[in-house]
Amino acid sequence: MEELEHTCPHPRTTLTKPAIFARETSCDCRAPHEKLTIAQACRGTPVDRPVRVYADGIFDLFHSGHARALMQAKNLFPNTYLIVGVCSDELTHKFKGFTVMTEIERYEALRHCRYVDEVLRDAPWTLTPEFLEKHKIDFVAHDDIPYSSAGSEDVYKHIKEAGMFVPTQRTEGISTSELITRIVRDYDVYARRNLQRGYTAKELNVSYINEKKYRLQNQVDRMKEKVRTVEEKSKHFVYRVEEKSHDLIQKWEEKSREFIGNFLELFGPDGTWKQVFQERSGRMLSYALSPRESPCNSPPRELSPLRSPSPPSPPARWHSARPSPPNSPKGASASISSMSEGDEDEK
Repeated sequence: MEELEHTCPHPRTTLTKPAIFARETSCDCRAPHEKLTIAQACRGTPVDRPVRVYADGIFDLFHSGHARALMQAKNLFPNTYLIVGVCSDELTHKFKGFTVMTEIERYEALRHCRYVDEVLRDAPWTLTPEFLEKHKIDFVAHDDIPYSSAGSEDVYKHIKEAGMFVPTQRTEGISTSELITRIVRDYDVYARRNLQRGYTAKELNVSYINEKKYRLQNQVDRMKEKVRTVEEKSKHFVYRVEEKSHDLIQKWEEKSREFIGNFLELFGPDGTWKQVFQERSGRMLSYALSPRESPCNSPPRELSPLRSPSPPSPPARWHSARPSPPNSPKGASASISSMSEGDEDEK
């Protein structure tokens, strides 16, 4: 910032200042006002003797077509001082019609056009020689289309005959009438918009029935906007769900492949479970074909014992105890013989 302050010798100012308003007492040009031809003006004039060009109009709803016409007027000659005359509301309403902007608004709009050097308020509808002499006007700039008004087929006819007229080109596709036509054509849209912004029906010159209709239409539009918003959110939600479902399906497929691979590895034709089953089947078969031998320290079995030694005589209440069931027929016979032998001893 400090470097910029050092490099810039002058403080910052606006690029252009608003044009001045013309005073009632002619212009401030002190050089003798000699009549110029177009050829002389094109060659250039001294600095203190600019070519004074006058352009007049209504300039309602100031737009780019107006600005381009003033740009052409400003660039007609190397050294041009452009004076723009703006007609008042009284003259305009009398000879042309009602305007959208007031004369004060139109004056101010012209002041802020960078091609304008001076604004002449309450300009005359028809240019008289006295008016041209008073403001030391050299040439009048306007489009070449005959402008019929105030009972004349062309109000610039005498200017053209005097050799003081310089034509400019109109910008096609835009004009004040075109802008007003757009507003009238889309009147309902603009009326509804301004009602929504807080203007009253009286300010808009809207009837009671139309006011209710416009407000209902505004409510319908708001509902449509809400529905559209919900639809957009729903589409976004569905899109996210689809993305999540694709991810889940992909993960499920990966897990399924992994599960199937593990299953085949375990239970397949050459799987681990088949090998374990074959090994266990072989062991069981070998056990069935070659059973284990009896241990060497087991007591020898008697082929035909006659009597087995009798157990020691029980106490006095031996008959109350229940004999244990025999494990084998041979044991049962031995127990019977011992019991008979005991009876003989008692007898």
